[in-house]
Amino acid sequence: MQLIQHQDSPRHVRLHPDDNVAIVINEQGVAEGGQFPDGLVTREAIPQSHKVTLVDIPAGAAVLRYGTVIGHALRDIPRGSWVREEMLDIPAAPGLDHLPMATAVPPAMAPLSGYTFEGFRNPDGSVGTRNILGVTTTVQCVTGVLDHCVERVRKEILPKYPNVDDVVALTHSYGCGVAINAPDAVIPIRTLHNIARNPNLGGQALVIGLGCEKLQAEQLMPGDALTAGQDEEAWFFRLQDSATGFSGMVEQIMGMIEDRLKVLDQRRRETCPASELVLGMQCGGSDAFSGVTANPALGVAADLLVRAGATVMFSENTEVRDGIHLLTPRAATPEVAQALVREMDWYDQYLARGMADRSANTTPGNKKGGLNNIVEKAMGSIAKSGNSAIAGVVAPGERVRGKGLQYCATPASDFICGTLQLAAGMNLHVFTTGRGTPYGLAMVPVIKVSTRTQLAERWPDLIDVDAGRITTGRVTLDELGWELFRYYLDVASGKEHTWAEKHRLHNDLTLFNPAPVT
Repeated sequence: MQLIQHQDSPRHVRLHPDDNVAIVINEQGVAEGGQFPDGLVTREAIPQSHKVTLVDIPAGAAVLRYGTVIGHALRDIPRGSWVREEMLDIPAAPGLDHLPMATAVPPAMAPLSGYTFEGFRNPDGSVGTRNILGVTTTVQCVTGVLDHCVERVRKEILPKYPNVDDVVALTHSYGCGVAINAPDAVIPIRTLHNIARNPNLGGQALVIGLGCEKLQAEQLMPGDALTAGQDEEAWFFRLQDSATGFSGMVEQIMGMIEDRLKVLDQRRRETCPASELVLGMQCGGSDAFSGVTANPALGVAADLLVRAGATVMFSENTEVRDGIHLLTPRAATPEVAQALVREMDWYDQYLARGMADRSANTTPGNKKGGLNNIVEKAMGSIAKSGNSAIAGVVAPGERVRGKGLQYCATPASDFICGTLQLAAGMNLHVFTTGRGTPYGLAMVPVIKVSTRTQLAERWPDLIDVDAGRITTGRVTLDELGWELFRYYLDVASGKEHTWAEKHRLHNDLTLFNPAPVT
């Protein structure tokens, strides 16, 4: 990264020697006629985080950022111009048929040993970062009753169990009026199945159902380690079986919850190696700084976690698709590379069925933040993956298997991505944002990282880490990566609590259901 910086002058950042555009850093942008220290003069006012041309770009020529073609000029764009969306023709997505497969596998980095956190060990060997009772549902119909019960439990019962962090209702909109036997129905079903097994729930999840829905309790809790030796009555309650009306339902559910709270309250934190972390990474409300500051810093921290033996997931199919040719060579094996291609191809077909493509991803906020199209956005998004070999691919709703850097195949929707990473087994979440969002999840701590210092200053009680310090030279990329790595361990240990936790900012679970609704 080449940074042109001076306290009193216009400033821009150029990421790659081949780039013919750079990003304006100044908070108020740069006025028409503004002169950068390298002699570049703006032909018009250019807002912060938007691109300025470093050379004359003729019509039809490639516009490069990250050393990658992010578009072709639809007309001549003189040096010093503001590059806007309507000036560019988006390139086609890379083909999937002849990609390099595991041809440039990064060598293993030196192991990091001696790093630990204080976590909750589970009977299945997983480790939680929080001690939470989760109550899931088989259908939306029961949500009102469950929410009522959870509110009362928090007020009346939870204070008696100080070692339990929370009781959360894991509600969703699936279960009724769905084509339960359609091939793609496996995705929401296995998502709910695996969410109940998230390490932060300690193997004590409950299920509340109605009775007549398509999704039945045994599809969420088939006899495995979670329910071994337990009668169904211990972990499942069906509202239609109640003969005592609403008050009877509430009392029975609250009694079941308290029985679980007694078990969870006996759990204690113990020292665990950093290898037990399962970190999910995501970005939302992205801007052109996402690929300059926050996401590359997450990439540095991801490499450190991989060196420590942990599991790190990056996601978001449409924000990976345009970089697939950069990822398949990094796959640890040809089989992992083929799995990456399989997920991208499936998602291409899914979008095509809806008469959409990857270009529909970029939002008005992304564009206001300087991202002209999905190609530019994708290049910044994959920076989260760091430089490690990609060890595995997790299909939607599946549980992650193995350690190291994993690609968790999800839509780019913040809420669906977060839900699928919970199902994959994440026990800690980090979320980068340039435009800002109060996003949070009830089941895991969510660390919010801003791409710009201005956002961190405007939202000091929502942003946990300011990555904008990179552009002002107050911290290097490596220093921030180490800072994040240590902060992850502190949050996982319960020594630090994120703003989303403190404010109880919890978005709903949002299932990915590509199957028909009847």
